[in-house]
Amino acid sequence: MLRLPRRRLLTLGGAALIGTLPAPRIGNPFTLGVASGDPLPEGVLLWTRLAPKPLEPAGGLPPVGYPVEWQVAADERFTDVIRQGTTNAIPAYGHSVHVDVQGLRPGRDYFYRFRSRGHVSPVGRTRTAPAKTASPKAFRFAITSCQAYADGYYDAWRHLAAEEFDVVFFLGDYIYEGAITSAGGNRMDDTLRLPDTFQLETDTLDLYRMRYALYRTDPDLQAAHAAFPWVLTWDDHEVQDNYADDVSRFTTTPKNDFLVRRANAYRAYWENQPLRWPRQPAGPDMSLYRRFRFGDLAHAYVLDTRQYRTDQACGDNLRAGCDDRNDPGRTLLGAGQRDWLLDKLGRSEARWNILAQQIMMAECRYGGPANRLDMDKWDGYTVDRRRILQTAARKPGTVVISGDIHNNYAADLRVDFARPETPAVAVELVGTSITSGGDGKDTTPQLDMQRRWNPHLRLANGQRGYVRCELGRDTMRADYRVMSQVLRRGGTISTRASFVSERARPGLVTP
Repeated sequence: MLRLPRRRLLTLGGAALIGTLPAPRIGNPFTLGVASGDPLPEGVLLWTRLAPKPLEPAGGLPPVGYPVEWQVAADERFTDVIRQGTTNAIPAYGHSVHVDVQGLRPGRDYFYRFRSRGHVSPVGRTRTAPAKTASPKAFRFAITSCQAYADGYYDAWRHLAAEEFDVVFFLGDYIYEGAITSAGGNRMDDTLRLPDTFQLETDTLDLYRMRYALYRTDPDLQAAHAAFPWVLTWDDHEVQDNYADDVSRFTTTPKNDFLVRRANAYRAYWENQPLRWPRQPAGPDMSLYRRFRFGDLAHAYVLDTRQYRTDQACGDNLRAGCDDRNDPGRTLLGAGQRDWLLDKLGRSEARWNILAQQIMMAECRYGGPANRLDMDKWDGYTVDRRRILQTAARKPGTVVISGDIHNNYAADLRVDFARPETPAVAVELVGTSITSGGDGKDTTPQLDMQRRWNPHLRLANGQRGYVRCELGRDTMRADYRVMSQVLRRGGTISTRASFVSERARPGLVTP
């Protein structure tokens, strides 16, 4: 992959103009940066959103459309423009722009930018996927999730943007729905004074749009988006903590009222992420699960563990002796998504299969006399888990990547966790949060207890950061990158632990 100075990725890059547009001029509309995502061998999705006043409703724009020009070039100075065109940013979609660029070459770096009303956006870099028939030697990706704005600074994104990845997987909790103080919560930024509306929990479309805008004003997050294509899925906080399908976490909320909220949340999610037009929601429904191919080296299956799930067993949270979790009628993925995954995974000819999803799949007993399990995780949906791991047992090279839990875990996956003597059929890499939970600690009494009660866990760590992963033809390596701090600016990054696993013989070992 081409190496570039990251400080240049957010510059305007080059003197060539995209074209001229008539007056009147507006303030800089590109305050939320640029992004790309869902790379294909011949195309990629480009995103931006016009918002000269990002923390105001509608981004400070009147309810009219604006033409936006875009360019894709082979070089960051745009001397070799490959594709260009014009689209419209309309108020119905929050003045967001989704450009599905086609006709690109597989496995190549490209640069892109936008122009509107006399303003030029920052320059982003993206990369197409390898050709379906290609045999790449390596595939490098990051595992990220959970970036509560009020819980700390985004220095982890700054460090990630300085690395080299083909794709960033973001596995949920891009925003958090709760109130944020005027000073930005635990960031305690003396220069920040948020409008009072941010002290409201998000439930309307305007409030969700403004929450995404707040997050995307952060320069470190913008740098990470501009540096690599992202593949995203959601978890719960994009709507409401621990919701399940059409069931609110609050039992007193009428179902129809919650579905209105879910429709607002899904609409704002699509508007603010690099997702293609076919992913656009229809009311409270949005099809997000999908597959990506990276030559014959890896297939990635992006899952949705929120929209179709049965309500959590035994009242949710940590429970012991909950037999309902083993009910074959309960599902985490929903029948349609589960059958799609089992079919695609079962017929895959890739050397590696990545299951990119939200919640911890490995059994995780919290120990003690009660021996509790978390009903919101795969432990509450054992039948779906068993069917997937039985399929993985017939497909060497299955890697599950997860987020949600604000801790780093590395685990060997078995069809029956009660039989630790049986060989692993897959491995799981659970990435910690970017900020959620504050600074965190290397270990805690709870993490120590989990290691004792779960012999398949190879790591349990409570710091912030991300996971750097590389798939070779026969071996996978994962480096757990952790932050020294996030509650104050200037946190440094280091590697807390590293693991490798052989494709033909799954199981995490230290290199």
